[in-house]
Amino acid sequence: MQMKPYRIGTRGSPLALAQAHETRDRLMAAHDLPESVFEIVVLSTKGDRITDRPLAEIGGKGLFTEELETQLSDGRLDIAVHSSKDMPTALPDGLGIVAYLEREDVRDAFIGRAAPRLEDLPANAIIGSSSLRRQALIRRLRPDISVVAFRGLVDTRLRKLEEGEADATLLAHAGLKRLGKADVITELLDPERFPPAPGQGAICIEARLGDQRVADLLAPIDHADTHAALDCERAFLGALDGSCRTPIAGHAVLGSGRVQFFGMILTPDGSVWHDTRAEGRAEDAARLGSEAGAGLRDRAGPGFFESWV
Repeated sequence: MQMKPYRIGTRGSPLALAQAHETRDRLMAAHDLPESVFEIVVLSTKGDRITDRPLAEIGGKGLFTEELETQLSDGRLDIAVHSSKDMPTALPDGLGIVAYLEREDVRDAFIGRAAPRLEDLPANAIIGSSSLRRQALIRRLRPDISVVAFRGLVDTRLRKLEEGEADATLLAHAGLKRLGKADVITELLDPERFPPAPGQGAICIEARLGDQRVADLLAPIDHADTHAALDCERAFLGALDGSCRTPIAGHAVLGSGRVQFFGMILTPDGSVWHDTRAEGRAEDAARLGSEAGAGLRDRAGPGFFESWV
């Protein structure tokens, strides 16, 4: 019998807290447990504290997980809740992603101040985005547009847009929905034309490997199709050494026991890109993703990746 609360680690942003509360609520419902059995522990990460520079300049994806993983490793936390697209492909020894909640919409949301759609923006318009993937995809579709760095919480980015620092910005549809802010969206971008980041829209739960008590706790809320899709996407990232320094898109869809995957790599200026598709059995999702990534790396050649450094 659990005698003390399960400690759920999270970042302190409104979106991170919404994801942690969703995880707790699903666990309460799955096990018919009271709220008192869970404690949400809020930690500040380096990525939260440094908001005046692009992530690529200060260390990449691990900036949002390191403090949580330290307390997970030493037992101060039982689980940590993350946005899947923030997770590095290599995790600390002894830790792993044990469960995924059912995925939300993967699409990117366009929020236009000067025009309602990306293609309708006037020539030489300015879009604010801190994502290298989004920057590259914007430049691929609209090379006339300037992209400026936009970091900070969702409300901060929307305020910057309202104050005229840019003509438009892009945010994940899933995050806006979880925050109850989907009404700001002026266009949802087609994932074939503007493919999402690997992991976008999915909440993942990290825990100590071999902790059967926690594994049993999480098993009922682990969504099998989302788990397989993310295994594919993360294997694709791993084959390409994906980080916040790399413009990579990837999206896997599960149906009838099969996985369909679409991936793309781009140069940061969006002028050169390579894409790939793969399909196979759901149980082979990780292998399919890894092979897709390796195939793209071979096709692009070593010179292609020099622009990512």
